[in-house]
Amino acid sequence: MNKHFTLTMKMAMVGVLCSALFSACRKDSNKVDNTTPTSSTVTTDEDSLKYLMYRIMQVTYVDGGRNKQSDLPTYLWYNQVPQLDPSSSNYASAEDLLNTMKTYSKNASGTVLDRYSFLDRTGSLSTSLQNGMSETFNKISATGNYGMEVSYASDNTRSYLYIVYADKNSPAGKKGLNRGDEIIAVNGDTNISYDGANGPNVSKVTNAIYYSDAVTLRVKKAVTGTEANYSLASGAFTINPVLFDTIYTVNNQKVGYFVFYTFTNTFNTQGATTLTKTALDALFSRFKAAGISNLIVDLRYNQGGSVATAEYLDSAIAPASAAGKTMYYYQYNDKLTADLGGTGLEPFVKFPTTTGGLNLNNVFFVTGSHTASASELTLNNLLPHMSVKLVGDTTYGKPVGFITFNISKYDETHTKKYLADLYAINFATENANHVGGYYTGIAPDQLADDFINVPWGYRTEDENLDRIFNFITTGSFARTSANARILTASTANQRAAIQSSIASPRFNGMVDYRIGKRIQ
Repeated sequence: MNKHFTLTMKMAMVGVLCSALFSACRKDSNKVDNTTPTSSTVTTDEDSLKYLMYRIMQVTYVDGGRNKQSDLPTYLWYNQVPQLDPSSSNYASAEDLLNTMKTYSKNASGTVLDRYSFLDRTGSLSTSLQNGMSETFNKISATGNYGMEVSYASDNTRSYLYIVYADKNSPAGKKGLNRGDEIIAVNGDTNISYDGANGPNVSKVTNAIYYSDAVTLRVKKAVTGTEANYSLASGAFTINPVLFDTIYTVNNQKVGYFVFYTFTNTFNTQGATTLTKTALDALFSRFKAAGISNLIVDLRYNQGGSVATAEYLDSAIAPASAAGKTMYYYQYNDKLTADLGGTGLEPFVKFPTTTGGLNLNNVFFVTGSHTASASELTLNNLLPHMSVKLVGDTTYGKPVGFITFNISKYDETHTKKYLADLYAINFATENANHVGGYYTGIAPDQLADDFINVPWGYRTEDENLDRIFNFITTGSFARTSANARILTASTANQRAAIQSSIASPRFNGMVDYRIGKRIQ
């Protein structure tokens, strides 16, 4: 057993679990023996990783006597996991062990709840989220990515491949690629039609878009219809999470609208302001100066990120009446809850004493199956305090959180060796009304199709925007007859996304680095 190891804690969060489910997790705690297996034999780096991961989740995170309490398991469902031997040949890798542990995270009806915990063996995710730099997907080369997401769509006759968004600062964005542009060939290959999530066409497109250093795309532009080849090289870039923003006038009311695709942190690891905060500051100053009375936040492709950024948005959007009130509550397992003072964990977060100064009649969120984690937290936190309307589709459903550990060891030469970052669920959140637990997602107030061939901001062709504008005008989400005719007159306007047609490698979760610093 390697006794020399370091554990650096960072707090990460992925959503909300209701108090009823949390209580159910604890009721059988006396029936499970989670002492460290005496048969563990650590002989390799993988053995070390398995052993340390198991100990953090099931026994205690304490290292070197930093906390007097030595019985602090971090996994939310630790008391449902039976004693396991992490050195067993049943677990060829730490992922195998983690996946086994996750199967015990069941609710009262027997449904496995943990579909989220994972290991990051590169450590790049933490740096990316904190410093607002692009994440590296390609494990062969650490050159970043193209900064775009793609998806298949259908008009009920055939499939199409579209760019659903591109970061303005990314290699794709700098070449002028954007939402609604159709990809008609990849590296000269036009045989790219949708053939199922695991089909050979989808696999080659996925590898070319997400896991290569260079790619050439034949693209038909959404607005002009012109075709051209675009050669892209993957690269690092500073993330600009605001894809599009504008101010509309609807029924003589000013309506702010912006598309937000990731919750990168507002401050970097050195404490300096990131582009995320700069962009949001400028955006909300513009909205405030214009006197908007309604706000549309488009989160249909936002899979989460920094908790601090979620709190920024909530504070900027919330009415003055929310100032100083509870924004959301944390819930931990029973042993962490009993030692909040010793761990430095906090039971709740409050709105600041002064909110953003907007005077909104409504805030509308455009949501979809990719709307996850920090996005869900943001809208859930606002529900008790103002009029919140959801339009689009049911959200992903990521209502639980985790503490992230940097796991390292010292080898026989006393050299520190990084093993992995552990993201294992350890807590839940609820809004001020103690509402959470949305494992199956949050349903919208109004369903709307996502026509991904429609560029950002096309208010009549985008069904989500058209329904919202009609609500602002009439109080009803029903489509206007004129705009409904636009969508039925041409199949070009009816190319709805095929959900989960391409698996995105982007992070799906929520991270709180401030708490991690307090409990190290």
